[in-house]
Amino acid sequence: MAEGRLAAEGRVIMISGANRGIGRAVAEKLYTEGFALSLGARQVDRLGPLVLDWDPARVLCHDFEARDRGSASAWVAASAERFGRIDGVVANAGVMHPFGVEEENESLLDEMWEVNVKGPLRLIRAVFPHLKRAGSGRVVNIVSLSGKRVKGRAVGGYAMTKHAAAALTNAVRYSGWEDGIRGTSICPGYVATDMTADVTSFERDKMIPAASVAELVSLALSLPNEASVAEIPVNCVLEPLI
Repeated sequence: MAEGRLAAEGRVIMISGANRGIGRAVAEKLYTEGFALSLGARQVDRLGPLVLDWDPARVLCHDFEARDRGSASAWVAASAERFGRIDGVVANAGVMHPFGVEEENESLLDEMWEVNVKGPLRLIRAVFPHLKRAGSGRVVNIVSLSGKRVKGRAVGGYAMTKHAAAALTNAVRYSGWEDGIRGTSICPGYVATDMTADVTSFERDKMIPAASVAELVSLALSLPNEASVAEIPVNCVLEPLI
């Protein structure tokens, strides 16, 4: 462990959407570093191959449906019962649908608000008492560069939800600061996961590796209270940012 960084051993981290993409890469990274993990997924059986050879004493797999109002509380309760503490949460689960300002059918926008904004809010709210008790609780919100700019008509709705997700992270910082809670928004551009599998406007082999995002999550979880990083933009192309 580098001097000044928090140790992984003995700390418990919850990760939503852990069965694939960025969430899976984060789980693999954090397990290797020695964290105990509570992994949430809509289809919990899909976590089986990931944890097959892992120490069962350090892993809990639990169902988590971001659109279900009670799902977060049930998962947090199960995690606390299993490990006796929770030190951090990585709010990774998200969806992306095309939606522009001229679209009258708001069903896809509603789903993005439920999963990308209300889902993390409910999870963070449920885990907050445990993070306060930890004294160095961490919230890492996987946002997107779409939380900093709008790049095209079809991503307007997605960007609205991701701007709100970034605001949520800042709200966390204000609500939990005196109790040692620190929040970080990680804002990547194109990441080479199944979410970007249909992207044809950019070469896949030039996208951000999911493992690189996982490295940044690990950093955010390990920095001491006195070295808080509120936001980490990550890009694989040169573009102007706010």
